[in-house]
Amino acid sequence: MKASKVIAIGVMPQAKLRERVLAIARGDYRPQARDPKIWFTSMKVAADVLSDENRALLRTIAETQPASIAALAAETGKKASRVSRTLHTLSRYGLVDLWPSGTSLRPVAKGATYRIVVRESGPPMN
Repeated sequence: MKASKVIAIGVMPQAKLRERVLAIARGDYRPQARDPKIWFTSMKVAADVLSDENRALLRTIAETQPASIAALAAETGKKASRVSRTLHTLSRYGLVDLWPSGTSLRPVAKGATYRIVVRESGPPMN
């Protein structure tokens, strides 16, 4: 397996995330390159989305580069409907891209290594 991109994931309460977005919009804060691009509003949500099972699925995608959701389901031994549901959730959070490929979707993991940053307050993020 080739080296994967490290995905920065942040955890910050919803109100503080809102403050951060507004500070960016006002020009009071400029996000740094190392700042997370994916944010969760609680550790519980992050833990649910980044469960052991979902991380294993992301690793399988990165390693096997399946041509479709059905191929990924066959590789993992899971039902395609369940894999599809999980992939759509991971896609909403920006962890997976689902690219059209003929009449199906091809899952592409954006990374298989993560750096998690937990913040209790908004900017600045150094």
